[in-house]
Amino acid sequence: MRSRARPALCLMLGWVALLWVLEGVDTVSGGALDSFGIQPREPAELVDVVPAAFVHFGFAHLVANTVPLLLLGFVAALRSGVRRFLAVVLLIALTSGLGVWFTAAPGSNTAGVSGVIFGLFGYLLVRGFIERSLLDIGIGLVIGALYGSILWGALPTDSHISWQGHLFGLIGGVLAAFVFRERARAGAAGPVVGPVT
Repeated sequence: MRSRARPALCLMLGWVALLWVLEGVDTVSGGALDSFGIQPREPAELVDVVPAAFVHFGFAHLVANTVPLLLLGFVAALRSGVRRFLAVVLLIALTSGLGVWFTAAPGSNTAGVSGVIFGLFGYLLVRGFIERSLLDIGIGLVIGALYGSILWGALPTDSHISWQGHLFGLIGGVLAAFVFRERARAGAAGPVVGPVT
């Protein structure tokens, strides 16, 4: 696991740094990057389903997402390895973004990495049970205790928050835990057969 720690940390620090640079560009340009948000049911907006996760509506929005992304992302990358982690994040971003595109309120514009955060939360919460790993079950329980209250954000309780992005991100994370489970890959290789005597 030590061999995974450095790449996982570098990846997450680089990702967060990129988000801050992009928000700086967005601020200096008067919100030019906000157009990469998702406007629902507009066919041309489908290209923004993934880029929307890299754009925020102001630094306060980004600040709220920075620590959860760093922590959950680091733990997920550490436990999964960087390559599998990137596949997990892509699936979460697609699920969250498409969920927003299909279900968000007309005329809304949705952006931010919170859908991915909810997805990583869901991924870490269930992967231990799917992998049948006591260590990962323990990690999931700790993550649940630390961040379980965010589940309220997946409910339609605040019209100013994209509960759709949160809910579909959470669904994407659980889906990713099944799709990218290590036990399935190991089983797919089949039994090891020795030489016939």
